[in-house]
Amino acid sequence: MAGGGGAAPAPKQDELQPHPVKDQLSDVSYCITSPPPWPEAILLGFQHYLVMLGTTVIIPTALVPQMGGGNDEKARVVQTILFVSGLNTLLQTFFGTRLPAVIGASYTFVMPTISIILAGRYSDIVDPHEKFLHIMRGTQGALIVASALQIVVGFSGLWRNVVRFLSPLAAVPLVALAGFGLYELGFPGVAKCIEIGLPQLVLLIILSQYIPHAMHSEKAVVDRFAVLFSVTIVWVYAFLLTVGGAYKHAAPKTQLHCRTDRSGLVGAAPWIRVPYPFQWGAPTFDAGEAFAMMAASFVALVESTGSFIAVSRYASATPVPPSVLSRGIGWQGLGILLDGLFGTATGSSVSVENAGLLGLTHVGSRRVVQISAGFMIFFSILGKFGAVFASIPAPIVAALYCLLFAYVGSVGLSFLQFCNLNSFRTKFILGFSVFMGLSVPQYFNEYTSVAGYGPVHTGARWFNDIINVIFSSKPFVAGFVAFFLDNTLHKHDNATRKDRGHHWWDRFRSFKGDNRNEEFYSLPFNLNKFFPSV
Repeated sequence: MAGGGGAAPAPKQDELQPHPVKDQLSDVSYCITSPPPWPEAILLGFQHYLVMLGTTVIIPTALVPQMGGGNDEKARVVQTILFVSGLNTLLQTFFGTRLPAVIGASYTFVMPTISIILAGRYSDIVDPHEKFLHIMRGTQGALIVASALQIVVGFSGLWRNVVRFLSPLAAVPLVALAGFGLYELGFPGVAKCIEIGLPQLVLLIILSQYIPHAMHSEKAVVDRFAVLFSVTIVWVYAFLLTVGGAYKHAAPKTQLHCRTDRSGLVGAAPWIRVPYPFQWGAPTFDAGEAFAMMAASFVALVESTGSFIAVSRYASATPVPPSVLSRGIGWQGLGILLDGLFGTATGSSVSVENAGLLGLTHVGSRRVVQISAGFMIFFSILGKFGAVFASIPAPIVAALYCLLFAYVGSVGLSFLQFCNLNSFRTKFILGFSVFMGLSVPQYFNEYTSVAGYGPVHTGARWFNDIINVIFSSKPFVAGFVAFFLDNTLHKHDNATRKDRGHHWWDRFRSFKGDNRNEEFYSLPFNLNKFFPSV
């Protein structure tokens, strides 16, 4: 060895060992049951509130003008969504899965809502406000009926029996595409105003990844509040550009995306207003629309299952027992019922961006998310103050999505540690399900954007909606294909069980199987006596 030209020393045996498999994520600063100190918890809760605002504003901005509403109606719908999201998040964290999951507005329900907007029976209403009210009542009726699906499937324990068959291998495409599948909301949104979106993206990565790496400090301040810092800096910069007249002669579209005063929310929002059930009038019911909304509800149920699994990982909890997932889905159904009663124009599901924020901050504490729900309710009632935060330019939000959705996608990939990647069966199921999960919705979305309607175009509108909604969801298609293949391809021999990672999750299939479940998922106020988890 002395000549310098000798062979490298043989690596030690332990260096060649692969990384150990962990059923709980380590390196999380505060896990699900350990809250940070109050000042930090309140700031982290506010950060969660800021992150969920994006979807809360984007959906009404897309839907309300089509429904015939103006800025006044838009501001009221945003407030209503915020209020109901706060309630749903509290219900989910106290009685549902008890995971730190934010329950917010869901894109899945947008397609059936647009279908209701385009329904023939509203086309002869001339007054836009009247039209808005009629369409809103139609969506409310459809949501109320659709909520029954999740309530029944969740609380009856039916979903528990389905999830029991979910192996780590089938969970990978479902969870990964719950994050990666939202790629259309990332950079395309940033590019709508690149001079605001790109600095936000770069600054967020510098603050959350590079600065902590360079500082070597024990206290994680910069990375934990990277979203707050970067959004504040870039928002002020965007405001200065607006005031300085940078967009005076820009095209109207550029002005809409770049200017900080274009959302129309601050002027239209009332100072104080409490949203209440049936505020738009009595809901109206239509069987076909209810079926279409039910399809969306089913898709949201599957997507939320993936998001719940991601949240449990970032909260450093054990894999979610099927009975707890089922309970969470039941409470989410009650959440959709609240959406229908209050009139939010869209249903709700687990907020993917907030699941990603748990990964970015390394804080998976339940209390933080409960505090964020408090912020949602507080700012939904104090309309003007809430509207100020809600008017963050969309490219800033899209830049956050680039990182937050990526965290959820990567947590999906992390379940591959339980699988045998050298097995051809694993390679086939993994590759085919991810590919189809991207490819099938791509066809449906492309066809719709060109033709104005989906590939399934029969005389029955409700049937078209059902098929088009189901196959436009990337996590649903990928999860369904993986689940089906994984459970039908020669699964009986022991080697296959090991390949798909099934044995790793065996002891989490029942609530009593692992004593850590009690700590993470048991209900408060001794309610487990009355509602035992199996």
